[in-house]
Amino acid sequence: MTKFVYSEQLLQYRFRDDHPFNQMRLLLTKTLLEQLKLLNQEDIISPRIATDEELMLIHQAEYIEAVKRAGNGELSNEECDKFGLNSNDTPNFQNMHEMSAALVGATLTACDIVMKGIDHTACNFGGGLHHGFKGRASGFCIYNDSAVAIEYMKQKYHQRVLYIDTDAHHGDGVQFSFYNDNEVMTYSIHETGRYLFPGTGAITEKGEGDGYLYSMNIPIDAYTEDDSFLACFEESLCVACEFFKPDIILSQNGADAHYLDPLTHLSCTHKTYQRIPQIVHRLAQEYTNGKWIAVGGGGYNVFQVAPLAWAQVYNAMLGNTYLEGFIPRDWIVMWQSKAHIKIPDTWNEDLEDYKTIPRRHDIEEKNKMMLARVIQHY
Repeated sequence: MTKFVYSEQLLQYRFRDDHPFNQMRLLLTKTLLEQLKLLNQEDIISPRIATDEELMLIHQAEYIEAVKRAGNGELSNEECDKFGLNSNDTPNFQNMHEMSAALVGATLTACDIVMKGIDHTACNFGGGLHHGFKGRASGFCIYNDSAVAIEYMKQKYHQRVLYIDTDAHHGDGVQFSFYNDNEVMTYSIHETGRYLFPGTGAITEKGEGDGYLYSMNIPIDAYTEDDSFLACFEESLCVACEFFKPDIILSQNGADAHYLDPLTHLSCTHKTYQRIPQIVHRLAQEYTNGKWIAVGGGGYNVFQVAPLAWAQVYNAMLGNTYLEGFIPRDWIVMWQSKAHIKIPDTWNEDLEDYKTIPRRHDIEEKNKMMLARVIQHY
């Protein structure tokens, strides 16, 4: 089995009603898994709240205090600017520290489940806030739950952690937290930063000092489609696993490389989200005795993409082949009245409206050359 870390408190990480980061995705995923008969009540684990000491595994004490004050409306505009708070992307909201610490605590709960042998796999799809820095908020992310969890597993459980990031945006905050560290390998496949936030993640970012070669970036071209994405992903990730030989995998499963996502420029379909977790599951079986922790991340098409992608991750953690065919009708009925767009009837309905990219060959060739340049160093 696997464990699903969840509480309604995780839904309260919400900047404002019209903000694209909407944790309703988490509730949609939970109810979809329940309708699929994949998630039972005994598999749902309530998370704990991360302590200040745990947050300080990565974040500066001064920053944590600033977040507390900002969440109470007590931080000046000048101080907010200093810490990346109250920006257009990451505006302040009431009880911001408490809600952010809850997300980190949920990822730490998933870590303990796996590290204590309660289960081989666990997930917190409310997490994956990979843009948070040691002393600065960025890109919808206040605290970086993945970075805290990696350092936590390093110190408490002496693990060599492979971090896998398939979000369309580069996993900058996690990468730079461990840029000089050879006990952690950060892997990120993402849309090139030429057109997309945060603008980092070039192939030249390989780590520094002891951490040289322990950061691997696969910046794919805008409008990359399924086959090129998956070819780059599988080949490079196999190279990373053989090079690093991890004790445990922590994967960030952003669902925003889909062509229906409103914030990015990649052109994947649900085929990619069927395959990604199957590849990670196979590598976890080969290298980590099945130990695998999954978090969420980006994904701004709340009804048509994110819950379907995350259901595939949980399903793979159970050891099942990917979900296909019809989506449960009761789940569609449950949510359709709240959606402003049609919820799909089948897992691959997105193929019906898909328009092939005219530059497909050029994009594929560009990605192949980029991939060859990355893996030649390993």
